[in-house]
Amino acid sequence: MTRDNGFKLQFSSDNTAGICPEALAAFNAANRGFEPSYGNDELTRAVCDRLRQVFETDCEVFFVFNGTAANSLALAALCQSYQGVICTDTAHVATDECGAPEFFSNGSKLMLSPHRHGKLTAQGVREVITRRSDIHYPRPRAISLTQSTELGTIYQIGEVAGLTRLAREHGLKTHMDGARFANAIASLGCTPADISWRAGIDVLCFGGTKLGLPLGEAIVFFNRALGEEFAYRCKQAGQLASKMRFLSAPWLALLENDTWLSHARHANAMARRLADRLAAIPGAEMLLPTEANGVFVNLPESAITKLRAAGWVFYTFIGGGARFMCSWATQADAVDALADDLGHALAG
Repeated sequence: MTRDNGFKLQFSSDNTAGICPEALAAFNAANRGFEPSYGNDELTRAVCDRLRQVFETDCEVFFVFNGTAANSLALAALCQSYQGVICTDTAHVATDECGAPEFFSNGSKLMLSPHRHGKLTAQGVREVITRRSDIHYPRPRAISLTQSTELGTIYQIGEVAGLTRLAREHGLKTHMDGARFANAIASLGCTPADISWRAGIDVLCFGGTKLGLPLGEAIVFFNRALGEEFAYRCKQAGQLASKMRFLSAPWLALLENDTWLSHARHANAMARRLADRLAAIPGAEMLLPTEANGVFVNLPESAITKLRAAGWVFYTFIGGGARFMCSWATQADAVDALADDLGHALAG
């Protein structure tokens, strides 16, 4: 990526980055010859086995094209139409999926709970669960956590375990939206198993697109019984790829030699570099701790206008301030250039 090829677009979203070289090479290699379709190829079998190794358990794995489908179909597998999913009001399933979770579950209600820096709290979840028990109110059936959260924060292992324990006490299942799961693992330094099924998670939507894949998310059922007949949901929703090897081959490349964690560590390191630079600039108010690959800062409107006039692209409607996202492809000189321009904007 160069200065004339999206240099100032780097902080809009980790979706703006291209395909990482390892995934692209695997994608191209999968384009040789003929392979069985609909997931019956060797590459798909190999990546499913590799994910079982990564998570250290005999999980059931499915692949879909995008995160909206992953989250919505996974939640639909947990809930009946008269039941509800507890999540925060910042959760992607609540704010950015156009009602897809409700649509694919035939009407399961999203039940919003208070949060602390984007994370559900046991007290808030318990209040929603116990608020009412009469037949006129949707019955809570699942809890949805985002790791890392939409506000760039990370659930610690104990926090996840506490929420899943509360869920089990009340007969609820737990779903983890892991669009940036890799960034959380890279930050925590724990094993994927420790923050997922060992902490009580039933199903994880493991994000690949933000990690450097061309497309594709993995849905990992640790509770295999919940994944029974899930393949039919994928087919009915138009999410069963006929040439599945093009979704699975890039995954296999990222999982080998912990490439996925190397890319996540780089994204996190670039966010930390940016946060450190911005925190030292008078007038830049850090809104949230930088725990993964997102930096949130409160800026005067005049500074935002100047940055955008200089060509920088970023969001201001997430988290209550300016959000700068870093990816596997974010460059250190872009981080420094953004910090320099922001310093000039605030000084002037």
